[in-house]
Amino acid sequence: MSLLDMDLSGVMNNLLNHIHENPSRTHENKENRGISSIPVDILDTPKEYIFFMDLPGLSKSEIQVTVEDENTLVIKSNRKRKRQDSEDEGCKYLRLERRAPQKFLRKFRLPENANVSAITAKCENGVLNVVVEKHTPPPKSKTVEVAIA
Repeated sequence: MSLLDMDLSGVMNNLLNHIHENPSRTHENKENRGISSIPVDILDTPKEYIFFMDLPGLSKSEIQVTVEDENTLVIKSNRKRKRQDSEDEGCKYLRLERRAPQKFLRKFRLPENANVSAITAKCENGVLNVVVEKHTPPPKSKTVEVAIA
């Protein structure tokens, strides 16, 4: 199916789709073992793309947002969970369900109109917001009447 056959949301999903790791690359698999994939919401507005990720318990110093290969947005963390053991002897956890994100890595191929030099990121109340501004579209062509002299 060509891009012309897809609707606009299909095109955006294709362009902003998560880049999956290639399982045949064994050195990457060993390097990325234990890395989780965090769900993300992507909002397409007239002026920007906004990425939303829930990252409870992470501080801004534990999150890295970069651009690779001029058009790939990379969001990652190498945080390791710290266990809060009790000071009392003989105490142990019976259940650990509140797992904050540990290591994670997400990559997104950005559309051509993304302005990679105008990206901002902030983490507030456990939610990471990454804003990628769009380039202003070129002016639409204008028809000029030709005068005959």
